[in-house]
Amino acid sequence: MVPALPLRHLRRLAGMKQLHLADLMGVTQPTVSRWENGTLPLTVEQTRTLQKIFAARPDPAQDAALKRLVETSKSPVHLICDRTHRLLAASSTRAADWRVDIADYLGRSLLVYASEEILAAEARLDDLGWHDGQLSSLAFDTGANGDPDIPIRPGPMLWERVTLSDGSSGRLVTSFYDQHA
Repeated sequence: MVPALPLRHLRRLAGMKQLHLADLMGVTQPTVSRWENGTLPLTVEQTRTLQKIFAARPDPAQDAALKRLVETSKSPVHLICDRTHRLLAASSTRAADWRVDIADYLGRSLLVYASEEILAAEARLDDLGWHDGQLSSLAFDTGANGDPDIPIRPGPMLWERVTLSDGSSGRLVTSFYDQHA
């Protein structure tokens, strides 16, 4: 039997809603909910099916392709680890905004450079269902952060959650402002 907490955790890591898992398993969404809260045990066959669904198949080539797409984008975009905010990749347009060498910041958390609006949006993610797989993108307006090295320009921002090959979540961060201003 798959214990309740690991099943919920695996589903969330996969960015999957209970309804989608229910469809894959041939059951109803309330059944998945009961499995996750431990009120309904899984059969041996159901456990095997879940193991196949959640079997990790890391594909570094997928991550490399995503990184290449981010780095060659003409938009001001960067990719971070959704949990730790570590920088994974950035476009040359984003690099042009920042007054630092991107290579020096790869693997470092960017959360310390967040504007007040970004911190407020971050604080709302759980309530919006971001980490539960109910929300995969969030658009909002941000103000400037006032940092001279890694400035954030005021304007619309879009966060999009993507699943990385190791099952963790990444976040594409795109800014929308007049790049010629």
